[in-house]
Amino acid sequence: MGGRNPMNRAVIGGVAVLAALALTACQPEPSATPTSSPTVTLEQPTPGPSVSPVETEKPQSGFAVPRACEEIYSSAMLAQLQSANPPLNDPGVTLLSTENADLLDIIDGASTTLRCSWGQPSEFGLATNVTAIDDEQAAAALAALPPAGFACETLGDGTVCRIEQRGITLDDEEYTRGETHYIGDGGLVTTAWIDFSPEGYTEDIVATLWG
Repeated sequence: MGGRNPMNRAVIGGVAVLAALALTACQPEPSATPTSSPTVTLEQPTPGPSVSPVETEKPQSGFAVPRACEEIYSSAMLAQLQSANPPLNDPGVTLLSTENADLLDIIDGASTTLRCSWGQPSEFGLATNVTAIDDEQAAAALAALPPAGFACETLGDGTVCRIEQRGITLDDEEYTRGETHYIGDGGLVTTAWIDFSPEGYTEDIVATLWG
């Protein structure tokens, strides 16, 4: 399961050219007759090795955060969510997409993030953020999750990390809650859920945005 999330180049080039000039003079033979003037021969310059452009900065990822929540899912997953637990983005849902402080700092400091929630205000639903991140933020996220109890594994070209907890409410009702986060090239998808964890949710988002 899972769910939210941007280039300069400097080119240095140069060509070195070496030129050599050789002067050859004809020596006069012993004679009383004046000889002709010395002959000057100019050799062609030898081209130096060409220098290929050098990238001084790694190109940034082309990942872009979608403008609408409907764009982060496949059509099949979107239809499943609309049927199983509407509505999308109820203003009364305050569930955060993670309770991890390090990830919250990344989301809060991001230039672009998209929040999507499913369900009404209750103990049944989920919230996802798709956030644009840089390499430093990705490394920080990957370093923060395992010590917090998340189990991480490879998913596509990125990493997915999950955690799940079970408990009992004050009304003696059992509940299951958890978080699933994906760190990919240029983007972070964070999802928190309570008793609502559609099969393949995060995998669908990854396939839709990075596939």
